Amino acid sequence: MKNYEQYKRLVRFLFALILIGCEMALYWNVWLEHYNGKMEIPYNRTGNWLMVAVYGILLLLFCTIYGGLRIGYLRTFNLIYSLMLANICATAMIYLQITLVTKHFHNLEPLFVMLLEELLLTIVWSTICSRIYRKLYPPRRVLLVYGQHPIYSLMSKLHSRADRYIIGEIIHVSVGVDKVCEKAEQYEGVILCDISSQERNLILKYCYGQSIRTYTIPKISDIILRSAESLHLFDTPLLLSRNTGLNIEQRFIKRLMDIVLSLAGIIILSPVFLLTAAAIKIYDRGPVFFRQDRCTKDGKIFSICKFRSMIVDAEREGLSVPAVEEDPRITPIGKLIRKTRVDELPQLFNILKGDMSIVGPRPERVEHVELYSQQIPEFEFRMKVKGGLTGYAQVYGKYNTSAYDKLKLDLMYIQNYSILMDIEIIFKTIKVLFMKESTEGFTMSESEAVTREGESKKDESL
Repeated sequence: MKNYEQYKRLVRFLFALILIGCEMALYWNVWLEHYNGKMEIPYNRTGNWLMVAVYGILLLLFCTIYGGLRIGYLRTFNLIYSLMLANICATAMIYLQITLVTKHFHNLEPLFVMLLEELLLTIVWSTICSRIYRKLYPPRRVLLVYGQHPIYSLMSKLHSRADRYIIGEIIHVSVGVDKVCEKAEQYEGVILCDISSQERNLILKYCYGQSIRTYTIPKISDIILRSAESLHLFDTPLLLSRNTGLNIEQRFIKRLMDIVLSLAGIIILSPVFLLTAAAIKIYDRGPVFFRQDRCTKDGKIFSICKFRSMIVDAEREGLSVPAVEEDPRITPIGKLIRKTRVDELPQLFNILKGDMSIVGPRPERVEHVELYSQQIPEFEFRMKVKGGLTGYAQVYGKYNTSAYDKLKLDLMYIQNYSILMDIEIIFKTIKVLFMKESTEGFTMSESEAVTREGESKKDESL
């Protein structure tokens, strides 16, 4: 692997160049054969090149958003899925451009055929390139260093990506930093779990000096420092962490975007609202909407609105009972609207009202916030911004991602916020909508644990 490591970026670039070049060639043919001649004054050679160049730029943009060119990072199926989303978005945008330059709406069939050709191309390209890449860069044998916290969850995640990592050895940091450093030299990488900062710093510096690759699970303080601003007022560097959430300009632009997008969503999706409401009402004559108290910015409590996907009175005595896989409380209509996330659409009214934002940390139930804040005092940090319909943790995590990991993901969003990041998350949400793992429910044991915690808190308050 070390012989080819220095060429990894070049290999990825060449693979991407082949794909983008082939797809631009497909569009070149479609443009010349079906659309250029329908202009009042057809483009000459330079104009045609410009049209194809715009399509190439759109492909690169959406491939970057969806990760369609991340060979070796994504599994083959995920790579194909990401590329097809990128192709669909790029084709939709280029059709708008064709409409503008020709001043007419045209037949979509040529572009649809092109999409089918691109699908075949991406399947062949992803399969061949992934195999070549994995042959050049086989899985890394790594040393896993852990401390007092359980690592079963992390190990299962690492084992699920055997195409990238092979755990060669697991070692507890209590054996001593010197022993860990000695072991590290025998592997191609070191994974540092949640160990003390002092021990972690010593191991990191040693691995840096020996050019040993390290993978570190960040602490909350790491995420805060990562977004710090560099100050050079004198010859000692300073890192400034403002720790105030979003500034006034960001809040204004974000609110304006929320109003525009929520209004547009309500208008465009109004037929979906009506059909879903009718289906729920016809099924069991129960209420269409389900309301629940949630926490948003600064701990403010508001009533979130969703389409009801479970039976009436699904939570006994008001206790929180998280959804599990194949939950019997979920109705047939509920299964469909949960899979497609249609049950979340009424939250557009919460966004328009100002309770929520389009993008932000997912607003948690009041009792969950109280429970998680007792276990993880830093959990309240995620309420520096409004809760969101979608967010960083929803795009990069799963429904059953642990509260601590969700907190880290949400802090990455808060500390590195930008309008471009919001736009990127909105597009990436489209991708996770149809990925089964993003909607995985809690296991029965996890659900029972949360329920027991809720019951004990209820007993304490009596």
